[in-house]
Amino acid sequence: MALTAGIVDAIAGGGGLLTLPALLATGLPPHLALGTNKGQSVFGSGAALVRYSRSSMVEGSRALIAFPAGLAGSLLGASLVMRLRPESLRPLVLVLLIAVAAFLAFRPQVQGRKRESSARRTRLVAASTGLLIGAYDGFFGPGTGTFLIIAFVLLLGEELARASANAKVVNFASNLAAMALFASRDAIVWKLAVPMAAAQLAGGWLGAHFTVRRGDRLVRGVVLAVVLALSVKLGSEVLGLGAVP
Repeated sequence: MALTAGIVDAIAGGGGLLTLPALLATGLPPHLALGTNKGQSVFGSGAALVRYSRSSMVEGSRALIAFPAGLAGSLLGASLVMRLRPESLRPLVLVLLIAVAAFLAFRPQVQGRKRESSARRTRLVAASTGLLIGAYDGFFGPGTGTFLIIAFVLLLGEELARASANAKVVNFASNLAAMALFASRDAIVWKLAVPMAAAQLAGGWLGAHFTVRRGDRLVRGVVLAVVLALSVKLGSEVLGLGAVP
């Protein structure tokens, strides 16, 4: 499951849709399942980031801003969990996911139209997106990678494949911060996280490799599938049909 999740997550985000239910199925309580999920998923996002970087698909100057913003945002979001209930975000996230699905399904002509952005605007988008979506990942999480991809497409006019590559900078940063936080609270079951991490490394590399080779068409299809799966999952939880305690 971790191998498959690593491939999916590297392409479009949403790997947690596979690994978190798998961890809960082992009998882990939710807080240990969440911690262990972050403990293994950071390796998949890291492997994907390395593969994308080797293909020159990650913008270094933007990464220098997006990475610390993602770290800070994730830590901020994790601290908010102590004060607010993440479940309160489910209806809002569901609406956003439906909007993303509509965008992908009915506005394919947006793809491939690179918008010329000043260096200052690009840095601003990198910082604000990293901070906000990083905070979302630390606080709630589902669809983080997908939202990052769509944000870069909409705000910077990037092609989907390149947006997926640059999204991994923030995704890796937010996963790293969350892993450190969970580890400090002994909330990671390492005997499960370590073998899953090895599979995530392979999956993340493979997913990024497929994206480099097949481009936007692959990313668009997988992103749409992830969005629909997330919508079904969150919709059932909002309606009380399948909420995780």
